[in-house]
Amino acid sequence: MDLSQAIECANALVFPGFLVDDASLSAERARNEEALSTLLAAWREAPAGKEPFSFELVRSLADRNRDVCDRFGIERLRDVSTTCLARSLSPADLIHAVAVLQHRTDAQVAALAGPDARDLNVAWVDAPVSGPVVGIDIETTDRDPSRGYIINVGLEFMTVGPKARPHDPFAAYFGLPAMYAEKGVPLADIHKIQWSDLEGRPAFRDDKRAQQAILAALTAYPFMAHNAAFEDSWFMLHIDGYAEARKAGRVTVIDTRDVCRRVDPETRLLPHEQRPASLESWARRRGTLKPHESERHLGIDDVELMLATVQAEFKERNML
Repeated sequence: MDLSQAIECANALVFPGFLVDDASLSAERARNEEALSTLLAAWREAPAGKEPFSFELVRSLADRNRDVCDRFGIERLRDVSTTCLARSLSPADLIHAVAVLQHRTDAQVAALAGPDARDLNVAWVDAPVSGPVVGIDIETTDRDPSRGYIINVGLEFMTVGPKARPHDPFAAYFGLPAMYAEKGVPLADIHKIQWSDLEGRPAFRDDKRAQQAILAALTAYPFMAHNAAFEDSWFMLHIDGYAEARKAGRVTVIDTRDVCRRVDPETRLLPHEQRPASLESWARRRGTLKPHESERHLGIDDVELMLATVQAEFKERNML
């Protein structure tokens, strides 16, 4: 699908309610997601201010696709490869994160790390880190942001330094379409969120005040998340104005999973099956999670665990 076809698909007047059989729903989903992939690539590659379309076109197509997936049965799409979820942050993003926390330029960090961030581990420990951040974690009903919903958000602030402590926590639940009252909340086996937690609450995409408040926090401070490419991908399609702010350089993303992989030497010694860079494994090694405890997989709890663990890692490596 070329760009003109993708734009035509996004602008098409489609009523998902008229698509009733599996074949038509599946075909519509495949068409939408191919268009989304094309539109996202074109928008990212275009110079700022010269994009061939507004990003609102992408968000609205993702909203439409979410409805199609609901009607088809999201539980039947679990094994379908994701199209809108980035696997990792770019080398430029990873370099910029170090630069911001070390109060240096990207060029200074890149001189140590290389433009591909191959030696970013050297850059991370080359100078002290400090400054305010906001930690954030979301719980969702699917891996792909064009198919599922954000149902829980937790965030908390911290000023990185020798005596850092998280403060001003925020947590909220967001609703789902009524069909999930009977179907059950997708991925509840992971996040343990039940329909009773969500009943009567507005969907995240409908809650414009919550989106504005979260965007204000994400543009005021660098944000930390464990596997931050996940949150970044979801915010692109679920928070009005996020993609635009991100492209304009007003959002700094810090991936604490990448921090763990770069500065904790144990991640290179432990076997892959132990998932050494997972938040739970990392937190146990740093003593912020007791041996008998498990990661909660709930927004604010994971944020507090992540911030405590990255702070402990910075102390362990004499980075503060």
